[in-house]
Amino acid sequence: MSVSLADHLTAILRRVLALPNVSVTPAADTRFGDYQTNAAMALAKERKTNPRALAAEMVAQLSADAELATLSEPPTIAGPGFINFTLKPGHLADRVAALLADDRLGVPQVEKPQRIAVDFSSPNIAKPMHVGHLRSTLIGDCLVRVARFLGHTVITDNHLGDWGTQFGKVIHGWKAFLDRGQLEADAINELVRVYIAADAAAKADAAVADLCRQELTKLQAGDPENMGIWRECVRLSLEELNRTYARLGIQFDYVYGESHYNAALPGVVERLLAAGIARESDGAICVFFEDHPRLADAPAIVRKKDGGFNYTTSDIATAELRVQEWKCDQMWCVVGAPQSRHFEALNVILERMGLGAQITHIPFGSILGPDRKIMRTRSGDNVSLRELLDEAEERAAAPIAERNPELPLAERAEIARVIGLGAVKYAELSQHRLTDYIFDWDRMLAFQGNTAPYLQNAYVRIRSIFRKLDGAWSAPAALGLTEPAEKNLAKKLAQFAEAVPSVLDDFRPNLLANYLYELADAFHGFYESCPVLKAEGAARETRLALCEATARVLRGGLGLMGIGVPERM
Repeated sequence: MSVSLADHLTAILRRVLALPNVSVTPAADTRFGDYQTNAAMALAKERKTNPRALAAEMVAQLSADAELATLSEPPTIAGPGFINFTLKPGHLADRVAALLADDRLGVPQVEKPQRIAVDFSSPNIAKPMHVGHLRSTLIGDCLVRVARFLGHTVITDNHLGDWGTQFGKVIHGWKAFLDRGQLEADAINELVRVYIAADAAAKADAAVADLCRQELTKLQAGDPENMGIWRECVRLSLEELNRTYARLGIQFDYVYGESHYNAALPGVVERLLAAGIARESDGAICVFFEDHPRLADAPAIVRKKDGGFNYTTSDIATAELRVQEWKCDQMWCVVGAPQSRHFEALNVILERMGLGAQITHIPFGSILGPDRKIMRTRSGDNVSLRELLDEAEERAAAPIAERNPELPLAERAEIARVIGLGAVKYAELSQHRLTDYIFDWDRMLAFQGNTAPYLQNAYVRIRSIFRKLDGAWSAPAALGLTEPAEKNLAKKLAQFAEAVPSVLDDFRPNLLANYLYELADAFHGFYESCPVLKAEGAARETRLALCEATARVLRGGLGLMGIGVPERM
C-alpha cells in the first residue's frame, strides 16, 4: 500500500466532499475512533451554520462511498462536530501483510525529491569534540537518514572551524611549548595544552601577544612553516574526529572547513560592492538592513577594517558553492539557536544576490547538567565527547554482565556499545530540538520508560520468540485480527508511514522517537494479553506476523535515528 492511512482517508474525504483542504488526524480519544476530522466545524464557522448538522450531512455522503467502506466502519459524529473513523480489522490486516512484504515498511517516497545540502556537527580544529557538539551532530545525522530514506538526494558537509585568530596562538604554542611525545600519545589534548599555554603567556606579556599576532599574519600570508604546522593540526584533528564519527556511525560527503573558501572571499566582497548590496563604512565593508527592523540595528560586516573577512563572508561563499556547484535546491544548517540572527541576515544577503536558494537554519537548545546549567565538568571545562561515550558504554556494560554472565566478553562489549551509544542518541533525539534538557544517566539507560533500552528490549523480546520456533518461519498470506490488542498494534504499525515523513515537517526527530515508544508500548500490551507461541493455527500465525512486523519497524525506525538493536540483552 503506497499511501499512509491518514493520506488514504484524506484523499477519500477530499474526493467525496469536494473540499480540497480537508484532512484527518489521529483521534485524540481512541474510544471514539482511530482518525478524525474537524472539517465540519471549520466549514460551519465559515458558512455560519450548525457544525453538528453539517457533520451529519458529510457523514451521509461519506457513508455511501464504497472505497471508504473497505477502509473504515461508518463514520460517526462526536462532540461539537468531529467526524470519527474506526478502521476495519480486515484493512489493518492487509496493511500489516503489505508492510511485511515491503522493504520500505510501508513508507512512501516523496513525489518531488529535492537536492539538499545538510551542514551539521562543525567542530573546531585543534580542539576536542565536547558534549556541546552532540545536538548538532545527532540531529543532523537523523535528518539526513530520514531525508535519504524518503528519496531526497542529500549532500552532507562538515563545515569545520579550521581558520581564524586562534591559530596565531596555536602556532606560537606549537613552536614554544610542544611536547612531541604527548603529541604522538594524545594529539588533541596536546594541541589544547599548547594553546592554553600560549594564551596564558599572551595575557601575561604583551610581547608574546604580539608574537601570536605575527604568527597569524604569517599563516594568512602563506608562510611555508606556519602553513605546515596548520596542516599538521588539521590532519591530527581529523584523525581524532573521524574516530568519533566512526564510533557514532556518521559519515560526511565533504569536510570543507572555513579555509576552503579563503580564495573566494575577495571576490564575494567585490561582487557585493558592484551590486550595491554592500558599501564602505568607517573603513569596513558592510551590508545594511534598513528595511528589516529586526536587523536594522547592526550591519553585517563582510570585510573588516584590517582587510580580514569573517563568518558572513565565508558563509556567502559556502552557499554559492552549494547552489552553483552542487546544484542544491535546499540548504539546511543544524546550528545552535544563538545563531538565528546571523542566518536571518545571511538569507537577506543571499536573496539580494539572487542566489535562488536560502539557508534553512535548524536551531536547537542546550544540554544541561543536574544543576540546570550548561553541562560541564566539576572544574568548569566542557565535557569531552569521547569520555562521555566511553562512560555510556561502561555504564551499559554492568547490567549486561549481570543479566547475561554466560555471554562471551566480546559479545557483552558489543551489546554494551549498542545500548550505551543508543541511549545517548535516543536521549537527545527524543527531545524537542528547541528544548533544553537535563543529561541524566539513570534515566537514559533505564529499561522502562521512553528510552532506547526500552525499545531495544522490545526488539530483543521478539527475537527471543522466533528463536524458540522449530524451523524457519514465513509470513502467512492473510492475517486475521480478532483481539483489540492485535488491532491496536496493527494500527500503530501502519502509522509508521505517517511518522517518518513527519520528522521533516519541522525537523523534529522526536516525533519518530515518540512513535517508536508508542509502538513498543502497543507491543508490550499485545504481548501481555495475546499469547503468541501458545496460540494455535491462524491466530498463532497472525501474532507471529505482528511480532515480526514490530521487530522490523523498531529496527528500521531506530536505524533512522542512527541507533542499533542487539539480538539479546
